[in-house]
Amino acid sequence: MALRLTDRPEWHALVAHHGAVRDRHLRQWFAEDPSRGERMVIEGAGLVLDYSRNRLDDRTVALLVALARASDVEGRIEAMFRGERLNVTEQRAVLHVALRAARGTRLVVDGRDVVADVHNVLERMARFATAVREGRWHGHTGKPVRAIVNIGIGGSDLGPAMAYEALRPWADRRLVVRFVSNVDASDFVEKTRDLDPAETLVIVSSKTFTTLETMTNARTARAWLLGALGGDERAIARHFVAVSTNAEAVRAFGIDPENMFGFWDWVGGRFSMDSAIGLSTMIALGPEGFHALLAGFRAMDEHFRTTPFERNLPVLLALIGIWYRNFFATASHAVLPYDQYLERFPAYLQQLEMESNGKSVTLDGQSVGWDTAPVVWGQPGTNGQHAFYQMLHQGTALVPVDFIAFARPAHAIGDHHDLLLANVLAQAEALAFGKTAEEVQADGVAPALVPHRSFAGNRPSSLILGEQLTPETLGSLVALYEHKVFVQGAIWGINSFDQWGVELGKVLAQRIAGELAGPSPTLAHDSATNRAIRWYRSVRGR
Repeated sequence: MALRLTDRPEWHALVAHHGAVRDRHLRQWFAEDPSRGERMVIEGAGLVLDYSRNRLDDRTVALLVALARASDVEGRIEAMFRGERLNVTEQRAVLHVALRAARGTRLVVDGRDVVADVHNVLERMARFATAVREGRWHGHTGKPVRAIVNIGIGGSDLGPAMAYEALRPWADRRLVVRFVSNVDASDFVEKTRDLDPAETLVIVSSKTFTTLETMTNARTARAWLLGALGGDERAIARHFVAVSTNAEAVRAFGIDPENMFGFWDWVGGRFSMDSAIGLSTMIALGPEGFHALLAGFRAMDEHFRTTPFERNLPVLLALIGIWYRNFFATASHAVLPYDQYLERFPAYLQQLEMESNGKSVTLDGQSVGWDTAPVVWGQPGTNGQHAFYQMLHQGTALVPVDFIAFARPAHAIGDHHDLLLANVLAQAEALAFGKTAEEVQADGVAPALVPHRSFAGNRPSSLILGEQLTPETLGSLVALYEHKVFVQGAIWGINSFDQWGVELGKVLAQRIAGELAGPSPTLAHDSATNRAIRWYRSVRGR
């Protein structure tokens, strides 16, 4: 039987090493190693990772790499790329890497060449997207489509919505693209209030075509459209397409199965933005733009699979996260993109990381004895600097940070971009080195204010740089974090590819929905839930 994580000698070596270095300051590390800022930088797939401002040294990296090898991360990587059933609780392969594999790559799973299947779907998506973009896809009244509404939730929303926002400069701005996810009716109303149903195409994204929130919104969209187009059911076939695997349910809804774009059970929702779930992305960017996105994913996949761990961006980012989560006991991790177009990127990572690795049971069903996923949060700089950076600099919690920035702006206006980059570099420097009481006193600050204006520093950060935020760069960036999640899950010994914690709430919600709206029910919940149900029914006059 394999040793549990905390029983491995590599783990104990890290515990001892942490005890020796935990109180060392980054000022000391930089002073003793003047080349540190040049040396602790690695590149791959169009991205640069500067990890020099982290509280570690070469010995730390060597020990973390040894832990990864003892956890058979290399074997797990190869097993994923071979299509083995790594999702043991659902007996599924984990093959999001096949979604961006080059045409002609052969990967057989259960007797099928999955890469050939992927490219067949991509070709159908490209034909459809081109027809919409060229104005050749007409609605029921003969008007060309000018608005796209993507209805989904979780991975069927967060990925496409993030990608669209990130790549707006590359999108066809003649098309309006909106995303509806929340079952709160306000989301649907606000996203459609200024749209003409006769010019709107709705993409319903649900693998099973049964997801409560998605299908509730889809039925509302159906009623909205039919109400505006005279109630003719034939309009559905011209205004709705589906991304699903349930052809029967799609047909029953009124969508022509010819307009259904499928994907596979080896695609997890939070890993699906480069599958047919990205149909809205392809319509916005065009097939060429979408294939550039896939090329970025593929470049990072190749880097991840072939690069030694010591120079492997996803592996090193994962190991740095392990170092802080498990040895410094940090509870959260901030991702701070200095690019307004990446506004939704932290929200995307919240699902990717916390739904994947927010687990407390190992692959063999035992309780873990170590911390797993931290809370992931953040927003774009420089906005965050005027909100929560105070806590990062002077708060009591240690919060590791990933800064993300690009050399070339989407809009070269005056000195905006110089100031943006000056801010990200300044924040990384300030977090690392702070400002001592002596330095504050030297500025002539009154003695009573010195403690308030001193900064301890020694706050760690990684700096991820790219030349410009393009479709290809975004693909590399997303794959970087996908593979980071994979490595951490492999070391923690958990299943990063199921989400049973989501299911219980879904089941209870279905039951409670009937009790809120139906005839007076016999309630059998806890007293707090029973009271809330009675209060709601009373307010609504039921």
